[in-house]
Amino acid sequence: MSIYQFDVKKINGEYISMEQFKEKVVVIVNTASKCGFATQYSELQALYEQYHDDGLVILGFPCNQFLSQEPGDNLQIDSYCKLNHSITFPMFAKIDVNGKNAHPLFQYLTEHAPGMLGSKGIKWNFTKFLLDRNGNIVSRYAPQTKPKELEEDIKSLLF
Repeated sequence: MSIYQFDVKKINGEYISMEQFKEKVVVIVNTASKCGFATQYSELQALYEQYHDDGLVILGFPCNQFLSQEPGDNLQIDSYCKLNHSITFPMFAKIDVNGKNAHPLFQYLTEHAPGMLGSKGIKWNFTKFLLDRNGNIVSRYAPQTKPKELEEDIKSLLF
């Protein structure tokens, strides 16, 4: 079992397989445009621009489960990301990351990479998961961990 078994819906409605990201270093992050951590969008974009040609991909999954901080529809979210943060990394359709309706990808991630004290649920927007080129989960990072703080870990997997 790995992340490659999952299909995900892009923000434009197109379904793709996570297999598309085989042999890439992947950062998966749940996002929200009205969150205090939304400045991380720009930081994630900077990492993406710097290391994309070396094999890094960042995957953003909008979620409205935390204080309704992602109230818009997919078109509004996509517009916000492009206009306010110049996002070019792949963004996906809004999903749940916790509970009975949690997307299977996030069920897998939280099961195989628990958070602090073994907690499985996502605590807040901008929880980040780093995966190696084989789809193995290397680390889970708290929402307050700035994307720039992942850089050394990313570089160790890329080079």
